[in-house]
Amino acid sequence: MISSPNHRSSLPLKGLKVIALLILTIGCVHGNDKVLLYNAYIRNDMATWKTIIDRLQQQEKKSSDMLLSLVNYQYGYIGWCIGMDKVKEAENYIAQARENLEQLEKKKYALSMVYAYRSSFYGYEIGLEAIRAPFIGPKCIKYAKGAIELDPANHFAWVQQGNIQYYMPSAFGGSVEEALRNFLKAKTLMEKNRDSLPQNWNYLHLLTLIAQAYSDLNDYQSARATYETILKIEPGFQWIKDEFYTKVLQNIRN
Repeated sequence: MISSPNHRSSLPLKGLKVIALLILTIGCVHGNDKVLLYNAYIRNDMATWKTIIDRLQQQEKKSSDMLLSLVNYQYGYIGWCIGMDKVKEAENYIAQARENLEQLEKKKYALSMVYAYRSSFYGYEIGLEAIRAPFIGPKCIKYAKGAIELDPANHFAWVQQGNIQYYMPSAFGGSVEEALRNFLKAKTLMEKNRDSLPQNWNYLHLLTLIAQAYSDLNDYQSARATYETILKIEPGFQWIKDEFYTKVLQNIRN
């Protein structure tokens, strides 16, 4: 399933309006692609996911919001590739996604989101080659902080900040407790835009990160409640039901 790598100044009024619109639509645009991506996520159908992002990548004319959504889809697919140890494929899609971010950055379009994705891709590189962490880690941190400074209401930037804390060794300042606080803040921000939540793979993924953090802290009751929230939203999410939820119930019984 899609996973994070083993181990991411105020805006003018116009910019704030753009970010608000993106928070509503990210991962939820372009008609049928939204439904197809969501169904691929809950069914672990990454062949369909790959087909969609390849088709969108090959499309010659892409609006800025479409480019940003494509980066979101690529972000999800890269995480899955890393989880499945598909190193070359992950590297290929990281390169594609970065080219898309370059286009957006040149237009100064949704820079908070651009910075958040830059942070995530540096995090992915660490997942691919941990030995590079001392060199890449500061960039990962810098872009996550930059994303939050540009827009403190950008939930995706807080997700990346949480990922940094989650995967960073405690000896270097990492903290699952702090990661959880960041994930919960991202959840609060995301839930302010209720229209963005239905059939949004990003929201289910964030809830999964929260549940996993609770489990790591041995707070199995909170993990259980979070997984039950996920299954209430999407009863057909077999990956969660069969793997994580079952494991949490076993931990509670033990």
